[in-house]
Amino acid sequence: MPRLIRRRSLAAAIALATAMLAPHAFAQSTAYPTHPVRIIVGFAAGTGPDIVARLLAQKLSEAWGGQGVIVDNKPGAGGLIAASEAARAQPDGYTLMLGETGQLSIAPSSYNKLPYDPQKDFVPVSQVVTSDFVLLVNPQKVPAKNVKEFAAWTQQQKGLFLATFGAGTPGHFGAYMFGEALKQKPEPVHYKTPTDALGGLFSGDVQGVFASVALAAPNVKSGKLAALGTTGATRSPALPDVPTIKEQGYPTLAFNSWFGIVAPAKTPPEIVAKLSADIQKAVSSPEGRQRIEDAGFRVTGTTSAEFGRIIAADTVIWGKAVAATGFKAD
Repeated sequence: MPRLIRRRSLAAAIALATAMLAPHAFAQSTAYPTHPVRIIVGFAAGTGPDIVARLLAQKLSEAWGGQGVIVDNKPGAGGLIAASEAARAQPDGYTLMLGETGQLSIAPSSYNKLPYDPQKDFVPVSQVVTSDFVLLVNPQKVPAKNVKEFAAWTQQQKGLFLATFGAGTPGHFGAYMFGEALKQKPEPVHYKTPTDALGGLFSGDVQGVFASVALAAPNVKSGKLAALGTTGATRSPALPDVPTIKEQGYPTLAFNSWFGIVAPAKTPPEIVAKLSADIQKAVSSPEGRQRIEDAGFRVTGTTSAEFGRIIAADTVIWGKAVAATGFKAD
């Protein structure tokens, strides 16, 4: 009996201690964040992902009472360097990544050896925005005013040379889709950065490039570059006078990209839920939505589950596009 009593007393003590600690543990999780949060971006400052990350960082910092949110640019290899680092980060909610279509849905099909697994190494938090592309040309080098004129002009040239922001990116495979629609074989010319790609356009080394609306709009409005068409299903609010490629007689050509927050796998579910809810509030607020749309993006702000379904569905869609090109990177 004394031994049984001691066992029961010990069990009761453990239960009491657990009950006393539980509120404290819950308080710790709901207090998140208690120190600066880092958002890794796989592209250089001034690019579409960087613009979105900085707008989001500001809104989240405001929502968290001024808590610091740092944007950490890790450009290179089409975003793979950043994704590799983010996948290895501590799953505590203090290191996040603004991932994009290429890193999470295209890379599994386009690389022989990927240094991370998008499905296993990350947990989706929220898709933040989608981004249409714009076919840009240098009006000083290309005499076309629309896509059909561009198609006719390039057929008279020695090839269809389109710049990309890196092998394996949406613009890379979008170039193939565009060539298929024009019944021409494109020659993608890969540049390390968007700045380099636009430099190739200005110099005449390439004939066109698919750039995000955010990157394209300032150059189009200044007259430095001409926009021949956008890749969305409908016209972009940032460039309402530019017709879609679809409405110019190419009904099958519609594609875009998206950016969304992911966290390292095994990040606590309560932190993922809080992050997702706070992001949705940040981008759906009147001021947040307006600023993002003014930058050339379409606001989405999904739940974690919705973002997971988008990543999975696009992995299948882009996988087919990659397979059609036969492209594989080491």
